[in-house]
Amino acid sequence: MRVFVSHTSELRQHPPERSFVTAAEQAVLRAGGIPLDMEYFTARENKPAEYCRQQVRQADVYVGILGFRYGSPVRDEQEHSYTELEFAAATELGLPRLVFLLDEDAVLPLPQNALSDLAYGDRQAAFRARVATAGGTVRRVESPERLETLLFQALTDMQQDRSNGVVAVRVAPRPVFLVGRDELLAEVNSRLARSPRPGVVVLYGLVGAGKTSVAVEYAHRRLADCGVVWQLPAEEPAVLTAGLGALADRLGTRAGDPVAAVHAALARRDDWLLVFDNVPNPRVIAGMVPPTGGGQVVITSRYAFWPGGALEVPVLNREVAAGFLLARTGAAGVAEEQAAGELAAELGGLPLALEQAAAYMESTGRGISQYLRLLLGRRAELLSRGEVTTTWSLAFTELSDPASGLLRLAACCAADDIPLDLLLRPRPGLEFGAEVAPLLGPLLDDELARDDAIAGLRRYSLISAPRDGRVSVHRLVQEITLNQLPEGDKTAWRQAAAAVIEAALPADPQNPVDWPEFAALLPHAEAALDPASDGMFRIAQCLGNAGSYAAARDLVRQVLQARERHLGTEHLDTLTARAELSFWTGRAGDPSAARDQCAALLPVEERNLGPEHPETLTTRANLARWTEEAQNPH
Repeated sequence: MRVFVSHTSELRQHPPERSFVTAAEQAVLRAGGIPLDMEYFTARENKPAEYCRQQVRQADVYVGILGFRYGSPVRDEQEHSYTELEFAAATELGLPRLVFLLDEDAVLPLPQNALSDLAYGDRQAAFRARVATAGGTVRRVESPERLETLLFQALTDMQQDRSNGVVAVRVAPRPVFLVGRDELLAEVNSRLARSPRPGVVVLYGLVGAGKTSVAVEYAHRRLADCGVVWQLPAEEPAVLTAGLGALADRLGTRAGDPVAAVHAALARRDDWLLVFDNVPNPRVIAGMVPPTGGGQVVITSRYAFWPGGALEVPVLNREVAAGFLLARTGAAGVAEEQAAGELAAELGGLPLALEQAAAYMESTGRGISQYLRLLLGRRAELLSRGEVTTTWSLAFTELSDPASGLLRLAACCAADDIPLDLLLRPRPGLEFGAEVAPLLGPLLDDELARDDAIAGLRRYSLISAPRDGRVSVHRLVQEITLNQLPEGDKTAWRQAAAAVIEAALPADPQNPVDWPEFAALLPHAEAALDPASDGMFRIAQCLGNAGSYAAARDLVRQVLQARERHLGTEHLDTLTARAELSFWTGRAGDPSAARDQCAALLPVEERNLGPEHPETLTTRANLARWTEEAQNPH
């Protein structure tokens, strides 16, 4: 829980022995939260109002400590003080607001000059009166001790209120620099508010347009009102099923099919929001979206033709994009403003490209004009790769060896939630070629090398901030990284990534303790492993053992088809996959098909393995089982 503490400067200084702000921060820490404020705001910010709003946007709860001094008016919005602007931003974001007014009727431990404001006293009095009637929690305090007691109790009560019902939250960090999306977010809110429940909104648009950022920002705005806010990577059906399984576990309803379990749990409540992120097309989530309940669903996708229509997430117009570049880099002056407009046009207003360019400037110390000249000077040789690729190519040349190695490994994984904590561990049995070993070996064996690599990639925003040991990398970054390698090196890195991912998979797919690791590695195994591999076979078994029978059946079918192509139809591994397919087909609710599969498999096993081989005997037993169930369905 991140708590933004809004105050004027004298309340951090007084009383000297223990100030009001110090007491508030101690209350936040005691309640298990993280205090945030504008203490480290610097004069270099040329857009202080927007910077102020960005800081509040990072918080989950707003706390205002309001005395009698108005504070400084905001440099670019002189009609407001910073504390006024912070309160307005929290109100607009829908944050829970806890306001503590210093009691004018009490003897306060403040110097005389902190009890009045000759310049802006009328403004502060009006602000205090407005806050007192604006809703939310408003209390009067006379001492730091009383403030700490009341704030700690309020934060504790807030957490207790939410914990009375099952709370499940998994959503990416709030985007710090989100511009030009207020109208879109308002439209999302409006559509969901007036649509039949559960309400559904689809956001579609170009890669890098910021669809996920809009969805995540909306999710954070709903955190105060929802007990369940869950973001689901949805590019692959098996990954989506695993994500719903994790939600079912969190809701305490995991029994059998996780999709049905989640639907049943959400049907009984109306305080939920699900984000289905990066859905390829409507078929992928057919049957996955909860059909009942009073909650909301936000879907992001590159696919435009959704039934019932969708909201487009457009690129930013030149003015907004230029404003983003200026705010993000802290640049100022006529020349930089003109260059920002030109650079915004060169990058086509694509938010991801703008962020990448700003990150490069920040890390190298280049101004916008300098970066623009560099970009234009390299355009000819990089024209075929596109604008975003140009930006990333500039950053690639600055990477250290550890960072380059990590980026190449990440390029071979799925794009989202790469579990570095599972992948980057010592692997004594693995050997790599000369083109891979010097870059990958240190990442597996040396924690400092791993940290350096992560920091190096974060410097250019080439990966997301690590969260629970996981990072994400944009799909175009992956493509560009691999495309820059010679064909032989590209193959070597893909083989190395596959070996690392398979080595990271737990050995026992029947052990529930290991299921979260299987779920975390599943999308990356699908991206890197040969479908015929033992690793993919174990993942399928894990899905089935965890209750996702249909997902297990579909994945085993892929394994079987690959093994038939590579190994032949009567290889032992192929026969094992056929047996597994029949088992999960039956468990998925089709005993007739399972019976037919067993009947076709049995004579092949008798011919190749013998009539008394354990696998032959198992198939014979399963044939009897599925025959019985097909004749006498439950």
